[in-house]
Amino acid sequence: MDQRGPADQLAPIFVIIAASLWGVDGIVLRPALFDLPVPLVVFIESLTVAFILTPFFWKRFAELGKLGKRDWMIFLGIALFGGALGTMAITRALFYVNFVNLSIVILIQKLQPVFAIILAAILLRERPQKRFFFWAVIAIIGAYFVTFGINRPAINATDKTGLAALLSLLAAFSFGASTVLSKRGLKNVDFRLATYIRFALTAILVGITLPVFGLTRGLSLVTSHHLVIFLLIAFTTGGLAIFLYYYGLKKISASVATICELSFPITAVILEYLLRRNFLDSFQWLGVILLIYSIIKVSRVKISTREPVL
Repeated sequence: MDQRGPADQLAPIFVIIAASLWGVDGIVLRPALFDLPVPLVVFIESLTVAFILTPFFWKRFAELGKLGKRDWMIFLGIALFGGALGTMAITRALFYVNFVNLSIVILIQKLQPVFAIILAAILLRERPQKRFFFWAVIAIIGAYFVTFGINRPAINATDKTGLAALLSLLAAFSFGASTVLSKRGLKNVDFRLATYIRFALTAILVGITLPVFGLTRGLSLVTSHHLVIFLLIAFTTGGLAIFLYYYGLKKISASVATICELSFPITAVILEYLLRRNFLDSFQWLGVILLIYSIIKVSRVKISTREPVL
């Protein structure tokens, strides 16, 4: 019997909402920034959120001194994998396929839960019940059907497609690792302060690399329209989404959270219909049903843990 309280049972919903907001980000907002260098986009986005949050958290800076070296290493890993590498890798992969042959990029992204579950088992010592794995597989199958229907992914044997595949694999691993590290990072930190630390460290980490690669010149390309998009991201799909995500993640396992994140493709197909009138076929609707139902089932599975490695 599930012994979790009402708040814990609602926690997966916050992760689902956050992942849905990331879907809005990728389809509606972020495309408006694709004429800027990818690292610059990540830097400005992270700096904007950190700047907005600073007035609310400067009185709590004393709490940062209570964090140990291991906590700081965890958050550095979150900034590296979730804030920098993952975002830049998936965006660059989309560049390589010119937003036309997206199949290989999206398909490999479906491997993120696999990486997250394996890492959660190794680093956090999470031990899901057997039925978790059954519903996790059903969720991934559902996500596949939502994205492709009955059709096979279109994979072109070109050099750029190969590079896009490698970058997508790096993004899937990075986001999976970020989910696991974030779960550990929330152990000693309030979810609100964790959000601030994530964006601040990402801005510092990526900002250090900009002069090295000569990307500071790209600042001249930033227009007022770009700044409006950055602010929209900060208040919705960026800062707000991470707030919701960390709130939910603090109360559920990393394994459950990574399956809940598969709500992204549902958001994508809904937006495709609303914006481009691309209707779902019967197999895509089957995928929607499988995905929603399996996420509900997974969110109710208890995860046992031992002393984590981290």
